[in-house]
Amino acid sequence: MFITFEGIDGSGKSTQARLLAGALDRAGHAVRLTREPGGSPGAEEIRRLVLEGDPDRWSPETEILLFTAARRDHMEKTVRPALAAGQIVVSDRFADSTRVYQGISRGDLRGLVDQLHGLMIGQEPDLTFVIDIDPATGLDRARARKGHEERFEDMGLAMQERMRAGFLSLASEFSGRVAVIDGARAPGAVADDILRLTLARLAAARPA
Repeated sequence: MFITFEGIDGSGKSTQARLLAGALDRAGHAVRLTREPGGSPGAEEIRRLVLEGDPDRWSPETEILLFTAARRDHMEKTVRPALAAGQIVVSDRFADSTRVYQGISRGDLRGLVDQLHGLMIGQEPDLTFVIDIDPATGLDRARARKGHEERFEDMGLAMQERMRAGFLSLASEFSGRVAVIDGARAPGAVADDILRLTLARLAAARPA
């Protein structure tokens, strides 16, 4: 099973991806935890290009090409080999982030994102968790990290609000695979809900 986590910056999705991977591992499942952009040596190099530097460093169109290139390498080197080996892949972000960040929030480029995804990636997750949180709270959390990968956080609160709306819209569009989780609660409570839904989906997918 291919499971992805999405949400605005500071939503807690990275923490929840790690918690789910750990819980599944303890339950006896073979799990591969990964992230985007990144997750393979080549994709990690591209990650530094797109997440660091001035907010206006790249145009939205160039970002789409860079993220698609990173995702292609990630799929080839990490995701597909792990799935073929029978592992559960848990990824912190995937194509839905590009659909929202570059396809919706930074211009009307959703069609281009989907076209490139169909040509170069051709795969959707089996299950996606959107960790939903107030945009102002998420931005405060993200800025408190004081890391080097703050290019999108530097675009401000209005960007966070557009992104949240975009993720909630995608949750309606892909309701068969996307579950929206209230991220404003204690991390343990959020993790419990995610694990329960994941185990139910795994049980439903298991051959009779």
